Amino acid sequence: MKEYKTITEISGPLVFAEVDEPVGYDEIVEIETPSGETKRGQVLETSDGLVSIQVFEGTDGIDRNASVRFIGETLKMPVTEDLLGRVLDGSGRPIDDGPDIVPEERRDIVGAAINPFSREYPEEFIQTGVSAIDGMNTLVRGQKLPIFSSSGLPHNDLALQIARQATVPEEAEGDGEDDSEFAVIFGAMGITQEEANEFMDDFERTGALERSVVFMNLADDPAVERTVTPRLALTTAEYLAFDKDYHVLVILTDMTNYCEALREIGAAREEVPGRRGYPGYMYTDLAQIYERAGRIKGEEGSITQIPILTMPSNDITHPIPDLTGYITEGQIIVDPDLNSQGVKPPVNVLPSLSRLMDDGIGEGLTRGDHGDVSDQLYAAYAEGEDKRDLVNIVGREALSDLDNKYLDFADRFEDEFIEQGFETDRDIDSTLDIGWDLLSMLPKDVLSRIDEDLIDEYYEEEGEAEEVAAD
Repeated sequence: MKEYKTITEISGPLVFAEVDEPVGYDEIVEIETPSGETKRGQVLETSDGLVSIQVFEGTDGIDRNASVRFIGETLKMPVTEDLLGRVLDGSGRPIDDGPDIVPEERRDIVGAAINPFSREYPEEFIQTGVSAIDGMNTLVRGQKLPIFSSSGLPHNDLALQIARQATVPEEAEGDGEDDSEFAVIFGAMGITQEEANEFMDDFERTGALERSVVFMNLADDPAVERTVTPRLALTTAEYLAFDKDYHVLVILTDMTNYCEALREIGAAREEVPGRRGYPGYMYTDLAQIYERAGRIKGEEGSITQIPILTMPSNDITHPIPDLTGYITEGQIIVDPDLNSQGVKPPVNVLPSLSRLMDDGIGEGLTRGDHGDVSDQLYAAYAEGEDKRDLVNIVGREALSDLDNKYLDFADRFEDEFIEQGFETDRDIDSTLDIGWDLLSMLPKDVLSRIDEDLIDEYYEEEGEAEEVAAD
């Protein structure tokens, strides 16, 4: 290692230093302050003998008398199966008072892109226990399905619920045996200490921590650290999935804080800003994270991603959700109106979408074809929403009997199907049971999206039960 005392400028989270030999992009740097404190950083740019370094711990205490040492390697994550049950900070260092981590190997956090030819198409259903997701916007193993929320909404509660409940049901494992275990990687970026305490209390109370690896970057931690936290989490996920055959669910919250860190670094580097001040390369940067989800042919394990982002001003056209929507395979929308009504979780299924849902569901479930039931529930709920708008104009008395049934359906759909609380774990059969019960409110002849044989089998069963109850 060669040591320099040639710092020329300090700007926000960046340090600029002169060098007289080539330095690699992303190379790790150690900066020793005059007080003896050592801080880590990473090379952002190198040209014409000048290097720009982003400092993970912040630039407080660094001045022109500080010494700079280039390690000669990129940032690596120590990986081992023993990471399960551990809590790490945003730089990958243990903060749970547990024993030191003895890694099996150290891996570059940038990772290697999955060769498109080697990708296995995602087709296996992951059960989250949340009806609004499992029944209407099904998550598939190897998919990247973000949650779009707003400030003040309970997206963290939904994330914790998914982390606790997510499993791969036996029906989704196919004809071949699949002994893979399920693990959760939880990467938190820019959250408050209160939120961190809530997360940890929930993980410990429910026992979910035993199968999880938690990365915590707090709001008062350096913003630059947020740029490495998701990469550390995904490097750990890749090791567990493709070396240890785990099915790994990666939950990243909040990607908005990650993008704000990119904007802060871009401003310090005096880059030409893109939309709303965010870097022009933000699309590429997000893609490098999201595209690390997937399955590989011949490998038992898989990586499924649920990134969570808060839309500024609840604006889905904002650059962060906009670019995320281009890269990922759908979105789950957390709705402020449903939240104000007390619906938990407040997921609005109409603008939500899972593009891979059709490949992960179908026949073979105890309550009929999942896709047909989902399509009919969508159509009926959308019709009920239209009737609500009409009621505001003409009043309920002016509507037909069928229109009033659609109104009642929409109310019950929110109160019974969407509403389940954050502690209830519903399997897919229970979700479809509720769906058939709601569809039995409507006349048979309007159930045009469901096969007649299924209607005869399940609708009549529900109708007869209602007649018995009436008698």
